[in-house]
Amino acid sequence: MNERPAEDTRTRILRTALELFGGRGYERTSVREIAERVGLTKTAVLYHFSTKADILVALATPIIADLEAALDVGTAPGDPRTRWSVIEGLLETYLTHRDVLHMVMQDMRVLTQEPVFHRFVDMMTLANHLVAGPSAGLADQVRAAQAIAMLSDPVILLARTPTGPLRLAVLDGVRRLYAVAPETAPETVPGAPPESVPEAPSEAAVPEAPPEPAPETPPDTTPKAADQAAPGRRAGRPGAMTPEMIGAARRMHASGAHTMAEIAAAVGVSRATLYRHLPV
Repeated sequence: MNERPAEDTRTRILRTALELFGGRGYERTSVREIAERVGLTKTAVLYHFSTKADILVALATPIIADLEAALDVGTAPGDPRTRWSVIEGLLETYLTHRDVLHMVMQDMRVLTQEPVFHRFVDMMTLANHLVAGPSAGLADQVRAAQAIAMLSDPVILLARTPTGPLRLAVLDGVRRLYAVAPETAPETVPGAPPESVPEAPSEAAVPEAPPEPAPETPPDTTPKAADQAAPGRRAGRPGAMTPEMIGAARRMHASGAHTMAEIAAAVGVSRATLYRHLPV
């Protein structure tokens, strides 16, 4: 039987090393253990990677390259579109490389390996510059650093959460950091600054859903007077949802065929109200 191509052997070594590094840690895993798990001799593994550190660098390089690509946005630093493009690109890379990201957080030694370390530092510096802008003050610089830092932790800590809901929840958190309510953020620029969109309604202006009525009592779908007069809300949009409205919205959301804007329009409420009743 012919031996497998060198590329395939290299891939098997990296896949096995990732499993062992992620589960046991870099220091506790030896090249011999990797070789035995793959079905090779230690010498055969060292033919492809001169040292264990080289295996670590090979595992980390793809995610670093993808993170760098996510920062190649071609638009002005600090622009809302630039900010959101960078945030979405970084998050998508973290979601794509979940296993490697988990390994990195398990053993920060990954970031000390050359040339990974300098590439990572340069990348994070550029990311903060793009999100904050060239003339950002301290508050904007801190907010940019927080927005970037908050992308990776949920991906690591909620490793078993499906990608779709996790992505939505993380991006919603960034929107909230920049004080942009989901119902007022432009569809094409979810990260737009507060001054470019209408003021978000307060919690008092968006009451909680009323308790579900008894089965024999038909639900009252008439908007409350307080809802009609509440400041900051668009006319004709109730702030509360009936059980029937909630059920319809959740079915549309579960189908995956509708945007939040479409669901909100279909049930006749704002997206801020809708977000409080969907299982994100």
